[in-house]
Amino acid sequence: MWPFWLIIAGLCLVIEIYTVGFFIFWFGIGALFALLVSFLTSNLFIQIVVFLVSSSLLVILTKPLMKKFTKNEKTVPTNFFSLSGKQGIVTKKIDSDNSTGQVKVKGELWSAISDKDIEKDAKVKILGVDGVKLKVEKIDE
Repeated sequence: MWPFWLIIAGLCLVIEIYTVGFFIFWFGIGALFALLVSFLTSNLFIQIVVFLVSSSLLVILTKPLMKKFTKNEKTVPTNFFSLSGKQGIVTKKIDSDNSTGQVKVKGELWSAISDKDIEKDAKVKILGVDGVKLKVEKIDE
């Protein structure tokens, strides 16, 4: 019966490579325990019990450890997304028809779009991000 457990262990470990969560890995280890037991006894019931108990214990006992090492840290907005609400200066005319234009914000140049044409040197407010461009509107002075 040992080839069966070897195949199960191998399949579990291969499946774990293509999934996330580090869950199926423990069933592969449980299958290895069952494989070792299969050398001691040919009783399939005992082998299955060893597989289920060892796999379950490994899942239960390692869950807190895995949570510790795989914390879901809050994502920090990149500089790109943190520009919303900031002001900038148009460095190349923003053409609403062709979706072209450029603004300077905090010393950096960004491609920009707007619903209306905006002339060079005008002050703009960043409304948000559209793809890889800043969506802006003119600030009335």
